[in-house]
Amino acid sequence: MCEEFVVALALIPEAISFSIIAGVDPRIGLFASCTMAVTISIVGGRPAMISAATGAVALVVAPIAREHGLDYLLATVILAGVFQVIFSVLGVAKLMRFIPRSVTVGFVNALATLIFGAQITHMVDVPWLVYPMIAIGLVIIFGLQRLTSAVPAPLVAIVILTSITMVFALDVPDVGDEGDLPDSLPHWLIPDVPFTLETLQIIAPYAVAMAIVGLLESLMAAKLVDDITETHSDKTREAWGQGAANVVTGFFGGMGGCAMIGQTMIKVKSSGARTRISTFLAGAFLLALVVGLGDLVAQMPMAALVAVMIVVAVSTFDWHSIAPATLRRMPCSETAVMVVTVVVTVITSNLAIGVGAGVITATLLFVRRVAHFTHVATDDEVGADGGAVRRYRVRGELFFASSNDLAYQVDYPGDPSRVVIDLSETHVWDASTVAAMDAIETKYAANGKTVEFVGLNEASAQRHVRLSGHLGGEH
Repeated sequence: MCEEFVVALALIPEAISFSIIAGVDPRIGLFASCTMAVTISIVGGRPAMISAATGAVALVVAPIAREHGLDYLLATVILAGVFQVIFSVLGVAKLMRFIPRSVTVGFVNALATLIFGAQITHMVDVPWLVYPMIAIGLVIIFGLQRLTSAVPAPLVAIVILTSITMVFALDVPDVGDEGDLPDSLPHWLIPDVPFTLETLQIIAPYAVAMAIVGLLESLMAAKLVDDITETHSDKTREAWGQGAANVVTGFFGGMGGCAMIGQTMIKVKSSGARTRISTFLAGAFLLALVVGLGDLVAQMPMAALVAVMIVVAVSTFDWHSIAPATLRRMPCSETAVMVVTVVVTVITSNLAIGVGAGVITATLLFVRRVAHFTHVATDDEVGADGGAVRRYRVRGELFFASSNDLAYQVDYPGDPSRVVIDLSETHVWDASTVAAMDAIETKYAANGKTVEFVGLNEASAQRHVRLSGHLGGEH
């Protein structure tokens, strides 16, 4: 329960910051985080994964909130949830296999860039004290993260900067200046908008964008948790569960959201969470904190939250992807896909458009290499030392759509200590396949077993040698 309490504490500054990015009162983001976490713990398809207000959704809905007001925002959130349920019924979760690694990296880098850019407005035309406070916050967060992971560094920075502001009565912008915090539980409401075709025309484009971005980030997060826990999740259920959670949060006055990759990693990797109850408790604790300590939260200086969001942006960005050594090894086509995703997203401030542009670019670059999905046959053999050997024979082309499935067609715990994967009837086309091969090796090693890839043709072998072990952390 202590781990869930820490997660709830860490959710507070992020929810408030994302509310400010969206241009709404902090309580709108806090309500969203509470209701999203509680709802997804019941209806979601990936146990232990947490959903709440996120930067990706905040960036998408900010224009509708700014131009038309809160009621139109809530109507957009509800409609986005309905779209997500429809998309899940249509099988959109299965399309995730067609998102190449370069688009995923571009998505992450664009998200980090937009989050950082959203902080600029809080550093312009402000008292000079704001700048040293931001610097102190950054030093505290980065320094404490190097020393220990037992205490959430962003929360420590917020507590220290808030204490300094209160003790010395510093005149700097605070959370209270951004709007009222909740002093009661969220209640059911219906958005006060005209139920007309004109209203639908206003909110539908934003709802579609929010639905796509929310599903994209949620399904990517679910895949990451699958890899960490070596378990499968129901992606279709997760998709319609996200839709249901957004419908609920819209009717309870929240700004909507999706899976939180960062917080989910904290729960699953650091705390070892594996059940739905952990997500439920995080949402319940968050609600108790914001309702009971709202007056204190209102006195947090905005400088502290800006520091937190800068750290979020820096940690979200995949710096390995732009390292000179990586760029030299990576095929030009993969780098081009990543750049297109980032540039289009930053120009349009719309993650859905950026991802769409990246996927289209990847499709065009690979159109001459399109092939059917792989087929895997299994043979049991006896090695030269008399030990059992499991041989997997792979037939068909390996690229980003097919290699993602390869990792799930082998039996990590059930295979003997030696495994051979024969690739003589296939071809390795891209970095996603090499990343999948690296993942297979890592998982077999974690189970105390060895795996050998044989039969690679010359071009595939060269690509594997050039990229294997140099692709960095997966996103």
